[in-house]
Amino acid sequence: MRSAPPSLPTPAQPTQGTMTTTTPPRAFVPFPTLIGDIGGTNARFALVPDETGRVIRFPTVLTADFATIDDAIAAVLPEGAAPHSAVLALAGPIQGDQVPLTNCHWVVEPKRMIARFGLDEVILLNDFEALSLSLPALAGEDLVTIGSGTPLANGAQVVVGPGTGLGAAALIHANGAWLPVPGEGGHIDLAPVSARDFEIWPHIERPHQQTDPFARIEGETLLCGSGLLRLYRAVASARGEAARFDNPSEITAAAMDRSDAAAEEALELFCVHLGRLAGNLALIFMANGGVFLAGGIAAKIAPFLKESGFRDAFIDKVPHGAMMDRMPTSVVVHPEPALAGITAYARHPDLFGIVTEGRRWHK
Repeated sequence: MRSAPPSLPTPAQPTQGTMTTTTPPRAFVPFPTLIGDIGGTNARFALVPDETGRVIRFPTVLTADFATIDDAIAAVLPEGAAPHSAVLALAGPIQGDQVPLTNCHWVVEPKRMIARFGLDEVILLNDFEALSLSLPALAGEDLVTIGSGTPLANGAQVVVGPGTGLGAAALIHANGAWLPVPGEGGHIDLAPVSARDFEIWPHIERPHQQTDPFARIEGETLLCGSGLLRLYRAVASARGEAARFDNPSEITAAAMDRSDAAAEEALELFCVHLGRLAGNLALIFMANGGVFLAGGIAAKIAPFLKESGFRDAFIDKVPHGAMMDRMPTSVVVHPEPALAGITAYARHPDLFGIVTEGRRWHK
């Protein structure tokens, strides 16, 4: 992995025990620092030894293989490794001393983690908040551009990522620092727009429709791995066909090689709905710095996305179409942007205006 985003400047460091008017004191972190990107399916850990040393990447583990996050950490930490702190990005909102993950059985308990591993402190971030920290430095081979648009320097940026769930965050520049704005944007409503949408919508399986027949369709209902499967089944049903596939990978493969019409239509609609949702978030934050699609699904279907109706759906925001067309959209193909973002934060917290109140635990 890349140890830190390459273009982030290195701030001047004040002499220990003093303060300057240009550089605030370090917000944390005692090195070595254990960092982690914890999703619904995979957990990725690494060790940041100091401000410049090579980041040590540990093997990726499956969350289903371990009862707790502490057990997973114990399994990946080599003998003799003794991190003094941990900065972990979690898929879900962070509240209280027990933090459940949205799409995983783990409950993160920082106080217990500090006691078990002898840490001085633990800081928890939202997973897409952490991913957003890498955005200012992404360029070139890190991205696949979709459509036109030119980013404005220090303009607001938005990241959206379909995976096990659907995450979203924004990054705002103010007072010389990047301010991440975490949220649960993946749970905003989706609605039918086209005539074809209205034909397909009645066939969509809603996760909670057994208890609520009028359960809403949110972004994550369709724009994630299981959501693509729901969308494919709805398309097949609307076409009067039996569904041939039972998992998202099969649907994606059949769509991308154009071997199944229902799968192809489902993936096309997936891209269109993703464009609409991304456009909504871009409007909210005036994302003149760009909108980024992250996560394994977006990277895997990047060639399809480029040819799909994603960009047209993103722009179709009357009366602001011209403004939307100036906003660039890209797929993030950097292998591990969240870990890169956390690394940058751990090494240079003064570059990021992150409020850690309620998300930072001490020994």
